[in-house]
Amino acid sequence: MREIDVSSVKQLVKELCIKANLYLPKDMEDCIRKCAQLERSPVGKNVFGDIIDNINVAREQTIPICQDTGMAIIFMEVGQDVHFVGGDINEALNDGVSQGYIEGRLRCSIVSDPLERVNTGDNTPPVVHLKFVSGDKVKITVAPKGFGSENMSQLKMMTPSVTQDEIVDWVVGAVAKAGSNPCPPIVIGVGIGGDFEKCAYLAKKALCRDVTVRNPKPLYAQLEAKMLEKINRLGIGPQGFGGTQTCLAVNIEQAPTHIAGLPVSVNVGCHVTRHASGEI
Repeated sequence: MREIDVSSVKQLVKELCIKANLYLPKDMEDCIRKCAQLERSPVGKNVFGDIIDNINVAREQTIPICQDTGMAIIFMEVGQDVHFVGGDINEALNDGVSQGYIEGRLRCSIVSDPLERVNTGDNTPPVVHLKFVSGDKVKITVAPKGFGSENMSQLKMMTPSVTQDEIVDWVVGAVAKAGSNPCPPIVIGVGIGGDFEKCAYLAKKALCRDVTVRNPKPLYAQLEAKMLEKINRLGIGPQGFGGTQTCLAVNIEQAPTHIAGLPVSVNVGCHVTRHASGEI
C-alpha cells in the first residue's frame, strides 16, 4: 500500500488547471499548423493565421488561450494500492481547482445552481470521473471545457438495426447543425455503446486522446476517417467563414452495450480542445 497525501493531489490539479488553459497540447498545435497549410480558402487561411498568433501570444505572455476557461473536467485514474491520507480527497480536488483558477487569473464560470445562477467565484465544483486501475500511481487529466462547443453536443439512443452509414450521417448532421457556434476548426469526440451516461462519458474522454492517434480497431479507425472527410466537405471552415478544414480530428471511443440498444453521442471540442495530465 502506498500512501499519498491529498495535498499533492491538490497541487497537481492546481498546476494542470493553469497549464491546460495556457498551453495547447503539442499534437493539437501541430495539427492546426498542418491544417492551415491544407486550407484552400484565402479567408480560411487568414483565420488560421489569427488562431496560430493567438496560441503564440498565450504561450509568450502566459495568458489563457481562450477567454472561456471552461468547466473543469477531471479524469482521475487511481491505483488500487493507493491510500489517500492527510485529508478529504474531494476537498483536495475542489481546492486544487479553486487555487488554479484564482491564482492563475482564469475566468470563473460555474454557478452553484442551474436555475438560481449564482456564480461560485472559484470555478468549483469540477466534474470528476474516477477510474480504479492496478498499481500504486495516480494519474490526473484536467480538461477545461468551454460551453460554446459543449452546447453543440448531442446524444441519440439508436437501435441495433442502424447502419454504420446512418451513424456517420447522424454525427455529420450534428456538426452541420452546430455550424460556426463551436469555434471551428473542431475536434469531434464520438461515443458508441455503453448506456445513456456511459456513452456521453466516452465522447468526452475521446477529446483527450492525441489527435494523431486513431482507434486501435480498424472498424472504428475507418469510421473516424469517413466522418472526418464528410465533415470537412460541409464547407463550414475555420470560425465558420468557409473553407476546407472544419474538423481537425474525429476520435471514437466504444464500449460494450445492451442487445437492445446502440447509444451514440457527439461531444464537440473547439479549436482549443485543452487538456493536461500529470502523475503522482
